[in-house]
Amino acid sequence: MKHASTLDRGLLGLIIATLVATVAIYLVDPVYFHEVYAAEDKLVEYGTAVFLLMASLVLLRNAGALRGRRAPTLAVGLTLVYALMFFAAAGEEISWGQRIIGWESGEFFEENNKQNETNFHNLVVGDLHLAKTLFGSVLTTVLLLYLVALPLAYPRLAPIRRLADRLAVPVPGTRHAIFAVAASIVIAAIDVHRKWEVYELVFSLLACSIFLRPQNRERTT
Repeated sequence: MKHASTLDRGLLGLIIATLVATVAIYLVDPVYFHEVYAAEDKLVEYGTAVFLLMASLVLLRNAGALRGRRAPTLAVGLTLVYALMFFAAAGEEISWGQRIIGWESGEFFEENNKQNETNFHNLVVGDLHLAKTLFGSVLTTVLLLYLVALPLAYPRLAPIRRLADRLAVPVPGTRHAIFAVAASIVIAAIDVHRKWEVYELVFSLLACSIFLRPQNRERTT
């Protein structure tokens, strides 16, 4: 538990450092911001992939802990599903290593992917671009409800608390809600291309922190 607490503080410290660096780089050199700092295959994107993968590993550890203390099968199974989702998100972030290894996309992705890469979030179906719809405003709204509304509702509303515990949903703490709001304000205040890449990095760091020490950790870890 002490180790988890130390790692948790380190993750929150990284969020602060990320937001400070984001504002500083934006003010000093906006061109460097979108061409280097937050560019594809650079620091922010790789950082996001690494911490999404770390979040997946933490969830796997949580699933093992739940199984070890004979928690309900539903809780163990859903935690494994959450782990798989974050593993997939990490892979999607770097197009499953395509640009790192240098392999070619298949015919389907060549024809239907906006960037001709092997990932799903850049698929274009008719006039529907998934990155701008499902993975854009819709996902952002869901994440903000999870990060800000759920931490407030969980200790106050018994039905929400029972549902979250039954589904083994790691509930963010108040500190996570504060960091989510602060990051949202910073991102909204700056006007530069690719600023949302930083938002994704902050979320990946928050996810690791939440899964390590959720508000309902006796039910999910």
